[in-house]
Amino acid sequence: MAVPQNPRASQEFLDRASPLLKDLKNRRVNDDVWPVIEQLAMAALDVGRLDVAKIACKALLDRIGQDSPRVILLQGLIMEASEPLDLALRYYEAEAQKHSHNPVFWKRQVAVLRQMGKNEEALNELRSLLDTFYNDLEGWLELADIYSSCCHYSSALQALSHALLLVPQNPFTFLQFAETAFTAGDIPLALKNFLIVIDMNDSDVSAPQDQSPTGISVRAWWGVKLCARRLLYPSAGGTTESASKTAIPKNLKMIDQLATERVLTAYSGERGIHNRDVVSRWMSKE
Repeated sequence: MAVPQNPRASQEFLDRASPLLKDLKNRRVNDDVWPVIEQLAMAALDVGRLDVAKIACKALLDRIGQDSPRVILLQGLIMEASEPLDLALRYYEAEAQKHSHNPVFWKRQVAVLRQMGKNEEALNELRSLLDTFYNDLEGWLELADIYSSCCHYSSALQALSHALLLVPQNPFTFLQFAETAFTAGDIPLALKNFLIVIDMNDSDVSAPQDQSPTGISVRAWWGVKLCARRLLYPSAGGTTESASKTAIPKNLKMIDQLATERVLTAYSGERGIHNRDVVSRWMSKE
């Protein structure tokens, strides 16, 4: 399973869709065009074309009305890009009170607070949001990211645990959990979750067993190798204890050897042949 590729290509979209704004003036459009106009506004914001974003937003406002949450959000994003952040924050606070059933404005409050460097306030708002909208996966991932940025890795792992409950089939969330556990120093827990990622990602029975790992699998095998090395050869003063009480696999040496083989295989072939020697030298060190 490769890492999904879904580039926004905002500049290209802007170039292609901008002529629609002229058609709006001539009123030669049907209802199908309005979602495109909304995407055009977002693309314009991505590339810093506030003039285009404002024109598109004004067209949507005239067509849909000022009570549409999507138009309200677009106005807020334009405000973030063009006005002081405290003004945008007050705007979102007011809209969040009006639309208490919609978490999007509450989440934008959190985003603005983070831009302002007010992480503690962002945490408080996000925790309150998740008390109300527990199933908001993006909220739990955002909470974990804030905790990680503040080096509160144990709290980040707790947030990611909730995310895993919501998407137990998503290997990317397990990978994030594993990497956070590694950073937190719980190496056995990190190893366990890196192996889960590999098991989820390489379970395709139609794929050849000797196929070179790609995408997220390479990253996970690197994680396994790092964990195995740390557990087999702990540095002076280091520890292999697990805060989560996760057991160390008995076949750790075999896991280490397999990780070495899979990582080196990933760096074989025409594209990776020059890096294979570098990786091999690194892995030969203890």
